[in-house]
Amino acid sequence: MKKVIALGLAAAAAVALTGCTDSDATTTTEGGGELRAVRVAALPITETAALWGGSKAGIFAKHGLRVEVLPAQGGAQAIPALINGDIDFAIGQPFGPFRADLQDLGVVMIGNYASSYATGDDINAVVASAKSGIKRPAQLAGRRVAVNSLGAAGDVTIMAAVEKDGGDPKAVQFVEVAFPDAPAQLAAGNIDAAWVPEPFVTQLRARGDTFVVAPYQATVPGLATLTTIATKKRMESDADLVAAFSAAMKETLSWAADPANDAAVRQSIKDNLELPDAVADSVKLPTFGWEIDRASLTALATLAGKYGVLDRQPDLDRLVQQQ
Repeated sequence: MKKVIALGLAAAAAVALTGCTDSDATTTTEGGGELRAVRVAALPITETAALWGGSKAGIFAKHGLRVEVLPAQGGAQAIPALINGDIDFAIGQPFGPFRADLQDLGVVMIGNYASSYATGDDINAVVASAKSGIKRPAQLAGRRVAVNSLGAAGDVTIMAAVEKDGGDPKAVQFVEVAFPDAPAQLAAGNIDAAWVPEPFVTQLRARGDTFVVAPYQATVPGLATLTTIATKKRMESDADLVAAFSAAMKETLSWAADPANDAAVRQSIKDNLELPDAVADSVKLPTFGWEIDRASLTALATLAGKYGVLDRQPDLDRLVQQQ
């Protein structure tokens, strides 16, 4: 699996990473013009399959772009690099933009990317080690639970699920662990449970760990899990780039959501995450889509305020700039 990096890097370091990213195969447009290189930070998880796959399918090239996907641990970690101009766009959880907006840093959401399922088995879940004895959300109180970023959608929705099940949400002991490291930490007994996306949910359940709850679905069904992030400065100084990238992303997410392209999407998982074919072919993918669901973002921010994760609400009128 590709190494996860914290993106707060200098531009030179970002360039050095180009060799370990996916990008459009061509360097010129159909008309012979040069493609513009665009750096996009995204988590090295199965949800990024749409971005990898759309790039390989030539969708971005059609819009004059060559995408370089740089791996990040979370959307919040990518915000400094975004503000510094080391990257052009980021795909991440809503909390990075939430906090940036509270500081009036000029970060905006230009589109959605992926959402959880409103019904059925969801795309992320809290999984506990079998030896922990944890079987329901209320039992997470007083236990060590891993999330990839503290103070984000994972712990907020877990707290809501714990409270809904009759437990004390403030008693959960959250620990920050990158998704790829969670299985080993769980096996070693350093944590009691971990909130993880696919492919880790499938992998952990297959080895005998216990599904506890899908916190998004239990609290905000259909929650926007990943959004596309840019800066207001980029929108104003390079409107053509933002427009081209937005159009390519909208087309890419529509392409990825089409069942006819499922094999290509899953191939991009195999190519970039080096998963066994059986895992890549069976993991659940999110609901891909470009339209931002403000209602789910409002619900998430409200929960964050309730549990003290945010001290005030973000200005969604300023933050959400759907392209």
